[in-house]
Amino acid sequence: MSDKNRPFNPTRRKLMFGAAALPLLSLPVSRYAFGAGPATSAVNTTGLAVTDTEVTVGQLHSATGTMAISETGSIQAEQLAIDQINAMGGVLGRTIKVIKEDGASDWPTFAEKSKKLLVNDKVATVFGCWTSASRKAVLPIFEKENGLLYYPTFYEGLEQSKNVIYTGQEATQQILAGLDWAHKTLGAKTFYLVGSDYIWPRTSMKIARKHIENVLKGKVVGEEYYPLGSTQFGSLINKIKLKKPDLVFGAVVGGSNVAWFKQLNAAGLTFKKQPMLTISVTEDEVLGIGGENVEGLYSSMKYFQSLDLPGNKKFVDAFKKAYGPKAVIGDVTESGYLGPWLWKMAVEKAGSFDVDKVVAASPGLEWNESPHGELKLDPNHHLWMRTRIGEWQKDGQAKIVFESDVIKPDPFPEGYQ
Repeated sequence: MSDKNRPFNPTRRKLMFGAAALPLLSLPVSRYAFGAGPATSAVNTTGLAVTDTEVTVGQLHSATGTMAISETGSIQAEQLAIDQINAMGGVLGRTIKVIKEDGASDWPTFAEKSKKLLVNDKVATVFGCWTSASRKAVLPIFEKENGLLYYPTFYEGLEQSKNVIYTGQEATQQILAGLDWAHKTLGAKTFYLVGSDYIWPRTSMKIARKHIENVLKGKVVGEEYYPLGSTQFGSLINKIKLKKPDLVFGAVVGGSNVAWFKQLNAAGLTFKKQPMLTISVTEDEVLGIGGENVEGLYSSMKYFQSLDLPGNKKFVDAFKKAYGPKAVIGDVTESGYLGPWLWKMAVEKAGSFDVDKVVAASPGLEWNESPHGELKLDPNHHLWMRTRIGEWQKDGQAKIVFESDVIKPDPFPEGYQ
């Protein structure tokens, strides 16, 4: 087996990180009481918003606009993790205080708010963004101001920054693994590519096309993009009916998904007649679309709420206790939950809130019983993780029909750039 896909040995984690790597399951008490951690002068040498009793962080998502349907879960999961960490004694004896900013589904607003958090508020880190367009908008600011962003969304890859920790999947983990499964399991040889019109879907489909044509030796029979917020898919549905591809490969995001899948269903294009694999639909979107409109649809993700894992059961219980029994958890929501825990681990390993020291302490962090299972933070700032294919059921939950080995992240795959 090549090193690329070799599962790492989870037993090593205990030797490397001890109790600090067990944040969720046992909820250990911090070795510091509130206000009794190391001196502020020792843990904050760069002027961050850290006092003897408090450390301030930022949270930057779309609470309004078309992306709110997707980002609300991330906001909730990050807050849940922070609340749990505070209940355990905080980080280095300090309570986490959160400043929330609304990017409002508008990329210039994301840039403006990120600068405010880093320059005016001096936050120690930021948990946020969702679309690649919002991440690309804030990236120059984080790099110029030497801030640290925990980015929770699966994305197209082809990026690595010292100032970003990517807690979602990159393309080789989600797109290539998903297409390989569809080719092998469904026998897909002809593909229709559909996405929203911005950087992530377009780059994802560029990668998908290369894989379909060069590796799977298949054929792309159609490729179309629609503006964010679009609700008219009648013409596209007619084209799909005409072309009859073996698989529709989809990356439509946000509120557009509601219209897209309801119109497919209304047109009689059920997923038994027309197989479809999406890389953008999670439990959060299905809540708005309705389970009856996605029954039989496949998603390629690292996480589904239905995962039968000890870490996930505790996560789901805590999430529903915080946000109500009808709350659902999607892949990006789970990725959002990972951010504050990985930051806490890195800060405590570094013994400092200074960004450069936290970044240096991050590679090699492992968490064997995270909600989606074992993970390891690679030196390229992405996570080793599994890919799973979920088949959506009428009740809005996914049945896991495939699970890969743990996959090493490769944000710059040779032959796909």
